[in-house]
Amino acid sequence: MARKNIFDSVMKNDLADQEAAMPLENAPRRFGAAKSLSASIDELAKQASRNLEGEAIVELDPALIDGSFVSDRIVEAEDPEYAELLEAIRERGQDSPILVRPHPQANGRYQIVFGHRRVRVARELGRKVKAVIKPLADIEHIISQGQENSARANLSFIERTLFAARLESLGFARETIQAALTIDYQTLSKMLTIPKTIPENILTAIGAARGIGRDRWLELRKLIQQPGKLDAAHECIASEEFSAAQSAERFELLYGFLKGKRKSRPVTKAAVKQGVNWAAADKSVKATLKQNGKTATLALSSTNGVRFADWISRNLDSLYTSFLNEGQ
Repeated sequence: MARKNIFDSVMKNDLADQEAAMPLENAPRRFGAAKSLSASIDELAKQASRNLEGEAIVELDPALIDGSFVSDRIVEAEDPEYAELLEAIRERGQDSPILVRPHPQANGRYQIVFGHRRVRVARELGRKVKAVIKPLADIEHIISQGQENSARANLSFIERTLFAARLESLGFARETIQAALTIDYQTLSKMLTIPKTIPENILTAIGAARGIGRDRWLELRKLIQQPGKLDAAHECIASEEFSAAQSAERFELLYGFLKGKRKSRPVTKAAVKQGVNWAAADKSVKATLKQNGKTATLALSSTNGVRFADWISRNLDSLYTSFLNEGQ
């Protein structure tokens, strides 16, 4: 079932306020130039892995850098991986450069090929970003972008799927998308059935769902295709329990609800007791306590959230002893 602009909000870049979108009306001109390249798609894919080799590294003002013309991430309000990256760059600097190309439509500006989060960190820290500048055609751009993220393995399955769908909507050939994601035709075909079946608002509500692979997403697609399941899915994502969960947990909640594992409606606000919301004085750690029956969940976020959680895990014995002593 076709939907207009289904990926507009799903694929918004975390640098959207700086991003200069590439007009689709330029596609014939751009693809004509790409087709004139003497190298094959396979050769371009091989070159993509060598884009940073032997190139000069410069420092750029993040204010001069715009996002890629196609986003490959679903931005989460709380992203522990980004918090870790920010803290690492704050402490020891930027280890690896990003790749940019001269902006095809704005003189004096650059467009990110890969390294969006490192640019975001540089902006947040008020620093320049280390970069390699390389003129690239659109087809080289998206192959390099896709292969770099595949190599880093930090995109979830659904993020890769939406990246592929966005590329197809821009008119890129299937073999180009395959090269960008390093997948075969059959895998790509299966991936693209998911955003064509699951509505945009449900994909957005679930989020990146790291750890949820292809087979589970295909199963969810089949569930939503069943009569009445789409309405049930909207009921589930509107529940308080769903909203309070992390992304992968939201997937499991929706999947379980559609499978009929619950006899009742999704847990409402009355059934979930909201606990304390706490933040450190320096705002580097935020904590949220949620209680549901005999279960309590403590979620730690912000810059030092992950490190503080690790410290707690290493000091549970002494903390529990203090708790017992206080109780006595």
